[in-house]
Amino acid sequence: MNPVRLADVIATLDAAYPPALAESWDSVGLVCGDPDDTVTTVTIAVDPTAAVVDEAIDAGADLLLVHHPLLLRGVDTVGAHTPKGALVHKLIKTGCALFTAHTNADSADPGVSDALAAALGLTVTGPIDPHPTENLDKWVVLVPAGDADTVRRALFDAGAGHIGNYRDCSWSVTGQGQFLPTDGANPTLGAVGALERVEESRVEVIAPRGIRQNVLAAMRAAHPYEEVAFDVFEMATFPGPRGLGRVGELPDPLSLRDFTDRVADALPATTWGVRAAGDPEATIRTVAVCGGSGDSYLDAVSRLGVDAYVTADLRHHPADEHLRAGGPALIDVAHWASEQPWCDQAKGVLDTAFGHTPDWQVRVSAVRTDPWSVSASPS
Repeated sequence: MNPVRLADVIATLDAAYPPALAESWDSVGLVCGDPDDTVTTVTIAVDPTAAVVDEAIDAGADLLLVHHPLLLRGVDTVGAHTPKGALVHKLIKTGCALFTAHTNADSADPGVSDALAAALGLTVTGPIDPHPTENLDKWVVLVPAGDADTVRRALFDAGAGHIGNYRDCSWSVTGQGQFLPTDGANPTLGAVGALERVEESRVEVIAPRGIRQNVLAAMRAAHPYEEVAFDVFEMATFPGPRGLGRVGELPDPLSLRDFTDRVADALPATTWGVRAAGDPEATIRTVAVCGGSGDSYLDAVSRLGVDAYVTADLRHHPADEHLRAGGPALIDVAHWASEQPWCDQAKGVLDTAFGHTPDWQVRVSAVRTDPWSVSASPS
């Protein structure tokens, strides 16, 4: 059995959490490590803190997979005299790679908010802020019936004809085409000055808009005609299953008081704790969740008409104004706690892909990287 290379793990992670989903300001992917190195042991954590790095190295990890980037903003040094540079040096010296899946994991399907929703017992119905479906073209190509398979194959080989888990998808109908070659033409069929009628196939395929030039070149190369009759239609997009946040339903309604208890029981304990805003006896059936800082979606969840919104890092004034405007009840949890369930989700992704490999081991970090360490109540 071939060993698992870091490149294989990266490919699996990129398929689960596509880098293209990352926000423009984000930094995701491989931070340090050789893609040709072998991986057998992985540690997963929310944050690449010094304690997490030490834990991963002590466990013999070949890869540390984290949610939050170590190097998010531009730096001009990773010297060992700097806190972050010291961690990079330590990882490299011990042969442990570092890989980040941040906002791409937030928007993936499933992603960070799906893990949070699952921890709370919600049945997910969609994102708070859905990404549109992929930009697609529909190609319509008219080709002599006897050459239709050749042109169709060329379109497929250029990347057209994929629908979900299906490939080589097309639709065809046969009709009669006609043309009259004029002076200067070099017709494949017929003669200059004579009207030609041909049995032709109308071949339809879809293709990502980003490969339009490749599809065009493949079609022209495979088509027997000097002048090709074709149409390209830009297809409409629709809200897709990917995007930030999730909306879900509880199996049974709960009061806000009881639902807050459920949230506290479902997530790892933190000094921050769990707090709610709203009528304690209000009935909660539908819930929006957003792992990490989610107060930018207060207006969005109000428009969705959910009963409660679970997120982290809520601020006083936005929360107060939201409730004054009649928005749903709010449940505020620690940032780290809201994203920690993702670690088990990512473990499942890797174990599904490589769990059959001898000596393969993935562990979720036991280090609590929530920065708050002390709380106090009035005496």
